Amino acid sequence: MADKMDVDSDQQVDEALYSRQLYVLGREGQAKMSSATVLVAGLTGVGAELAKNVILAGVKGVALFDPTPVQWRDLGGNPYVTPADVGKPRADVCAARLADLNPYVRVTVMGPGAAGDAAGSLHSADAAEWAARVKGFRCVAVCDAASDAELAAVDAACRREGACFVAAEARGVCAALFCDFGDAWTVADADGEPPQSCLVASITQTNPALVTVTDEARHGLEQGDVVSLTSCVGADEINDRDFTVARVCSPYSYEIDADATTMKPYVSSGYATQKKTGAVIRHASFEASAAAPEDDAFLLVDFAKFGRPRTLHRAFRALRAWRSQHAGAFPASAADVAAVSSAVDATDLEEKAAAVCEAFVQTAGGDVSPIAAFLGGVAGQEVLKACTAKFKPVSQWFYFDALEALPEGAADRTPRGDRDDSVRLVFGQTMVEALAKLDYFLVGAGAIGCEMLKNWALLGVADGSKGGRVTITDMDRIEKSNLSRQLLFRAKDIGHTKSACAAAAAAELRPAMRVVPLEARVGPDSEDQFDDKFWAGLDGVCTALDNVDARLYVDSKCLFHHKPLLESGTLGTKGNTQVVVPGLTEHYGATRDPPEKSIPVCTLKNFPNRVEHTLQWARDWFEGAFKQVPDDVNSFLTKGNEQFGKDLDQSPNTKLEVAGRVKTALVDARPLGYDDCVTWARLQFQLCFHDSIAQLLHNFPEDQVTAAGAPFWSGAKRAPRVLVFDAADELHLSYVRAAADLRAENFGLKGSAAPEHDDAFLIAALDKVMVPEFAPRDGVKISANEAEEKKRQEAGPPISEDLDQQCVDLLKALPASPSLAGMRLAPCDFEKDDDAHMAFVAACSNLRARNYKIPEADVHQSRLIAGKIIPAIATTTALVAGLVCLELLKLVQAKPLEAYKCAFANLALPLFALSEPQPPKKTVSKIPGGARGAGDWSWTPWDCIELEGADLTLKQLVDYFETEFGLEVSMLSHGVSILFSSFANAKKVKLRMPMKITDIIAEVTKKPVPGHMKYLVLEAMLQDEDFEEVELPYVRLKLF
Repeated sequence: MADKMDVDSDQQVDEALYSRQLYVLGREGQAKMSSATVLVAGLTGVGAELAKNVILAGVKGVALFDPTPVQWRDLGGNPYVTPADVGKPRADVCAARLADLNPYVRVTVMGPGAAGDAAGSLHSADAAEWAARVKGFRCVAVCDAASDAELAAVDAACRREGACFVAAEARGVCAALFCDFGDAWTVADADGEPPQSCLVASITQTNPALVTVTDEARHGLEQGDVVSLTSCVGADEINDRDFTVARVCSPYSYEIDADATTMKPYVSSGYATQKKTGAVIRHASFEASAAAPEDDAFLLVDFAKFGRPRTLHRAFRALRAWRSQHAGAFPASAADVAAVSSAVDATDLEEKAAAVCEAFVQTAGGDVSPIAAFLGGVAGQEVLKACTAKFKPVSQWFYFDALEALPEGAADRTPRGDRDDSVRLVFGQTMVEALAKLDYFLVGAGAIGCEMLKNWALLGVADGSKGGRVTITDMDRIEKSNLSRQLLFRAKDIGHTKSACAAAAAAELRPAMRVVPLEARVGPDSEDQFDDKFWAGLDGVCTALDNVDARLYVDSKCLFHHKPLLESGTLGTKGNTQVVVPGLTEHYGATRDPPEKSIPVCTLKNFPNRVEHTLQWARDWFEGAFKQVPDDVNSFLTKGNEQFGKDLDQSPNTKLEVAGRVKTALVDARPLGYDDCVTWARLQFQLCFHDSIAQLLHNFPEDQVTAAGAPFWSGAKRAPRVLVFDAADELHLSYVRAAADLRAENFGLKGSAAPEHDDAFLIAALDKVMVPEFAPRDGVKISANEAEEKKRQEAGPPISEDLDQQCVDLLKALPASPSLAGMRLAPCDFEKDDDAHMAFVAACSNLRARNYKIPEADVHQSRLIAGKIIPAIATTTALVAGLVCLELLKLVQAKPLEAYKCAFANLALPLFALSEPQPPKKTVSKIPGGARGAGDWSWTPWDCIELEGADLTLKQLVDYFETEFGLEVSMLSHGVSILFSSFANAKKVKLRMPMKITDIIAEVTKKPVPGHMKYLVLEAMLQDEDFEEVELPYVRLKLF
């Protein structure tokens, strides 16, 4: 057996590489994984995908065991074998290519035998042989089992050696998974969700105590959960203690197992934080479970296929039994298929069992990338669960099928000895030819985009010689953090464009594939490039985007041009897919999540109660000090004194503030060296964390009460405390250092990285700072709530001659801009992956959190929140890409609505939910008459009124609605421009009636219709003879 345990066990986790994944697995989980080794037996498509995912995730080592020669069928699902590898051992040819994915993971090929010199078969049923082979591994994954005896032997060996066992099989469009983590497997975190934490509004002095949280967020707890109460003012007896939730009373209250009858009254400021507790999972062995699993042993995926798992369970067992008697071969002839199908015991199975078994057996010999990717994601996550003890494993059987994706009727499945044999065996030669001719637009070349390109290359999509093409666009460049989940990129690609590197990698996978890489943003500003002709020529669109606005724009184009859309997204272990079929399903934008709840301004400025509030405040402060100030100064330097002053007059509400910032930067506090930057940072500390807090407490003392007699500092308001600077406090020092460094960067000075600016220099510079003594002032207005803040902002600053004079005085104090010729400040655009930026934001946030006695967050957690990072892991990406590709195969065949599937999955739970897409919403309009005749017209967002002619006049359009529908046009618009209104000036209406629509648009918008625009979209408000409004679809006017 290959050496498995000699990799450096003390290697540090590379947070730059695994940054997005760390937010999924956590530091502890990543550390456990980096010391775990995995054996993968069977380098089929799913075996290669599983190995790829765990290598990208960063286990210590992966050993590959598979002496089976590469066959043509392997090229359909395994991206790490090539036509030149046919006939060579699968593990040998895959090892180097898999090792290239992650330099931290040692990838080895298991030697010829269990003890290092005498191999034994991949399909051995000898438990003793397997025990020697699996010894020392944390998890063993078998991905090409040929018999139940083989699986039973491996599982028994794993139980004997204390290893977790995962068995995965991808056969045609069907998948099977079995997990055995032993008799008692402890899961540290069953769901991976962050602990719930809420601000406590009240705690009753009862038995049991009733805890009520503020109405800003639901507590999200369940009976039996453990919560910790901290920072409580009053209620000392239960402070800093853990309690069990005895009963959930409402979304905002619950009882805990505490007798609070003699407790001091709770006042305010407490936090109730959920504490994650472990769970023990009990699994049966393969031998004990395989014969007759209970219903609850199957993880249900699709409620429309309620009885399918048991049918597939028996079908997979029958297939393995047949293969074990035929040297591992797959059924090929009709007689073979019939023999295996008839061997399935149909007792108590679904009505379609016979047809399901026949289709499964007929296509089982095919290894296709969508199923390999999907199951490789699911099984890969199970391996990571074994390595990290994080998330609940599958218990214990998982089956999936996409039999609805198979072609209807007979298909030519005869192998031809080429790389398309698997696709041909499963879907037929007609599908091979259709896939080669596809012209698709892939928007995004990140993690999902890379997985999609890989799958498409293996499927044979977009053969350039057959007229096929994939256009891929992405403006981003490759960063180190991309390498842990974007499988087409390597370290040498860092800094290069994603689209170009992804296209080059796809060409290596499939030289015949034509991929056109672009670096253009898809949106209104690129419609000259992605014009109507471009969209109209596509067969479909696939999005791999990370923001909703871009998705909605692409969706609007697909809706307009009647193009299918494949949509997907991931969030850590969660993934979702949606297929949009013109005319059959609702479009992406038909349903939307509610907008993200914003933080009230008053909360941010004066009354934070969560670290999210302090981080947003720190981000805003960063933006003002290190981005806005340099921008203002550069504006002054570019425009000169006179023009700068004139421009400020155009913004009376902000001119005093802007002028003041520029004067401070160039006159009052312009740094000449790093010591000046330290002085500035120290004074900012005093202003932000001492003086402003002292002023707030002066306005609202801790014992303040409201007009109703209630304590002012209660509920979501936490009474702050001033911070006194202490150079011995590392957080204080970190803030000054980070702020001084950014100030120095703005002004082009050396920061703390310079050898001469060490800690001793910093301390010495701080000792010289003269900090003015602060005295709170009367008459300072501070909003006590959001209503007051809104009213104050709407009113704006008072406009007076005094303020104008102050602005004039500030501008006069500025140096003459020619005297600063050549000077430019360097603004800092916040970048979450820039350690210097995050050092400041984290320190600034934590100091403000300390002001308000809010639990602080380290830089890692602060980066997640402040940078709005989307946690990501390769397993989920592979899963959703596989599911999306299955929908592509259905689109190519123009399947009916019931064949398509939208999906949601959470690999942590695990949970899978597949469902039929929703049909488009119908609108029924009552047509009063006209050429169409009176009656109801039922239409959907996919419908429009098609008209042609660049010479179409307004009168012709108005007449069209009258003659065709018997309706009068009351208003006509194009975008935000009103072209016609029945209540407009009669003279203007008369002038516009004979004008072309295109000329009216040019007149209203002050610019001609772009030459690349093939269609115009017009919205008409219509009414019948009773002046009742009648809603009809938009007008699509074809210009050429």
